[in-house]
Amino acid sequence: MDEELTESLWVRIKGRAGAGDIIVGVCYRPPDQRDRADEALYRQIGAALHSQALVLMGDFNHPDICWRDNAAELKQSRKFLECVNDNFLLQVIEEPTRKGAMLDLILTNKEGLVGDVKLKGSLGCSDHKMVEFKILRAARRVCSKLTTLDFRRVDFGLFRDLLGRLPWDKALEGRGAQDSWLIFKGHLHQAQERCIPTKRKSGKNARRSAWMNKELLGKVKCKKEAYRGWKQGQVAWEEYRETVRAARDQVRKAKALIEISLARAVKDNKLL
Repeated sequence: MDEELTESLWVRIKGRAGAGDIIVGVCYRPPDQRDRADEALYRQIGAALHSQALVLMGDFNHPDICWRDNAAELKQSRKFLECVNDNFLLQVIEEPTRKGAMLDLILTNKEGLVGDVKLKGSLGCSDHKMVEFKILRAARRVCSKLTTLDFRRVDFGLFRDLLGRLPWDKALEGRGAQDSWLIFKGHLHQAQERCIPTKRKSGKNARRSAWMNKELLGKVKCKKEAYRGWKQGQVAWEEYRETVRAARDQVRKAKALIEISLARAVKDNKLL
């Protein structure tokens, strides 16, 4: 598996009955690593993904990658991002690990498989921070604590009455724009708390991205079904990979469309 070109180690953690195995990889990518070695690493990652669950960690030396925007300046870093996106990997490190740069990464293909990530002090002479985390045998279901206003149950009559009975001329007399806004906002929030109930978002909708639509949800569902079929030997690997690529292309297209619409909205000043 091109081991001579990469500094990597792969182990299989045997899962309990019905839990499935976990592949754990440790990798060091030198800053001056050539394209051939990078391609060998990407093939290793692809082979490891034949397992049900994967956790890959190490120093990948891609300081120019902006994980928040999923963008990079250098060609090799963009290739690495393509590998991450094409294989639907999640990067869980959120803070710099060496002098303001995020060099050390943890990648996984299962949400909830990696948890309790902590950055600690350096070990010995190393100038990298230690990264401590847990591999969770069973992916935990995240309970959403997000709440939203339930406008379907608004008491509009009381809302209008509460705001209408206030002596606004007296309350805002002699006030500047900022003070007037703060006073208005305070009364608005008080009325909102009395008249507009809140509800907790469901786990699915709480995390749904703005670019996710019904058609795209169908593509993602097909990808998951193809994965289950491949694990059960009912779908060929090539067919599964083609389904993954189709879903990936749809995701990229949806993201591009939402970015274009936001850019147009900014120009037209219609965001607010």
